[in-house]
Amino acid sequence: MNLSDRLRGILRTPRTAAAVSGVHPTAPGEAVGALPGDRFEHSLGADWRQERHARCLVVEHRTSPDGTYGARRIGEMASCLDRVAMHAHLLASALPARPPFVFFDIETTGLSGGAGTYAFLVGCAGFGDTGEFLTRQYVLASHSDERPMLEIVSGELARAGALVTFNGKSFDAPVLEMRYMFHRLQWPGARLPHIDVLHPARLFWGAAGTRQTHEPERSACSLVALEQKVLGLGRTGDVPGFEIPARYFQFLRSGDVRPLGAVLEHNRLDLLTLAGLTVRLLQLVGDGPGEARDAREALALGRVYQRAGLEARAVEAFECAMAMSDLMGDVLAAPIRIDALRSLALAARRARRYHDAAARWRQLLDIDSCPRHTAREALEALAIHHEHHVRDLRAARTFTLGSLDAAARTSARERTRHRLARLERKLADNGPNATVLFQS
Repeated sequence: MNLSDRLRGILRTPRTAAAVSGVHPTAPGEAVGALPGDRFEHSLGADWRQERHARCLVVEHRTSPDGTYGARRIGEMASCLDRVAMHAHLLASALPARPPFVFFDIETTGLSGGAGTYAFLVGCAGFGDTGEFLTRQYVLASHSDERPMLEIVSGELARAGALVTFNGKSFDAPVLEMRYMFHRLQWPGARLPHIDVLHPARLFWGAAGTRQTHEPERSACSLVALEQKVLGLGRTGDVPGFEIPARYFQFLRSGDVRPLGAVLEHNRLDLLTLAGLTVRLLQLVGDGPGEARDAREALALGRVYQRAGLEARAVEAFECAMAMSDLMGDVLAAPIRIDALRSLALAARRARRYHDAAARWRQLLDIDSCPRHTAREALEALAIHHEHHVRDLRAARTFTLGSLDAAARTSARERTRHRLARLERKLADNGPNATVLFQS
C-alpha cells in the first residue's frame, strides 16, 4: 500500500450513527414522513421536523394538566405562573421578562464548554393554553445535522417572551452561542430576557453558612437537590450527568439509540423541575412574605425586594424573617436574625428613622454570636448616631472605643482613631458641660 492509499484510509469519513441506523435525511423540499425501519422513531418516539429547508429529529412529550409533579398538579402550576408572571423582572433579568416562558436545557458532549463542545440535545418546554406541559427535545442524529437543528431551535425561541434556564447564563447560552457563531447564524437567545434560576435559588435555598466555602452550596443547589428540598421529589434510576456524553458517543459509534432514552428522560425531568422552581420563586416574590415557608425564604425575599427598590415590602419580609426565626433553634436562627436585623437597621437609616436604626444596631450587639465585622459596623453606626443625632459625646466615645477594638483592617482603624480624636477634642472643649444622655 502506497502513502496515498494509507492517507485515504486515515481520512476516510467514518459512518455516522444516522447511516448505521438507516436514517437518511431527505433533500430539501422532499416530503418528510415515517422512514421504514427507522429505529429513532420506534425507540425514542421521535419524528422529523422540517421548517423551510431545515430538518431535525424531535421528541415531543405532553404532560396532562391533571398530572402531578411533586405535590402540585401541572394545571395548577400553569395557572399560578399566569398569575405571577408579571413579577419575573425581580428575578435578575436585565430585560423585562414576559410570557410565554420557554424552559430551556441542553445536554452536551462535554461539561467544560469550548469550541469542541456540541449540544446534541436541546430541550425546550412550556405550559400550553389548556395547562399541559409540552416538552420538545431536538436531537442531533449526526454532526452534519447541526445547522438544521440550530435553525429549527431558532424558530422555537422566536415564539418565546423569556428564556428560563438553570445555570444557563454560564453554560447553556455560551455553548449554543458558540455553535451558532460557527455556522454564521445569529444566536436567538441574545434578544430574549434570560432568567437564570440558579442565582435566586442559591439566595432562597442555598446551604446556610457557606460564605467560607462554595462546595456545600454547589451540592445544596444542584437541580436534583432542589427538586428534593423544594418540590418534595426524589428521582430513581436517573442517569448521572457525567455519564451523558459517553452515552451519546456510544450512540454515534454503534447506532444503538437505547442509551439515549435515559438521557431524554433526564432532560425532560430537568425541564419539569426548572418549571416547578420558577413557579415557586415567582409565587414568593408575587405573594410576599406570607407565602414564605420558613425564615430563610422570608430573608431572601427581603433581599430581592430591597434590590428592586421596594423598601416597604423588604422591611415587611425582614420582620417576617425575624418572627419566623423565633421558631427555629438558636444555632439556626442566629445567622438569620443577624442578617435581618442588619438589613432593618440599614433600611431605617435610609429612611432617616435614625432612632429605629439605633435600636436595631443595639439588638445586633446583644447577640452573642454576632460576627466581629458586623459588630464593628453596629458600633460605628451607634457612635455616629450618638455624636450627630443624640449629641451624647461620651456615649459616642464609648462606642468608638468599642469599634476600634473590633476593627481588623488598617483603614478602619485609622478612620476610627480619627473619629476618636475628634470626640476627645469636643469633650475637652465642652468640659464638664458635655452632654451625658446615655446610660451604659
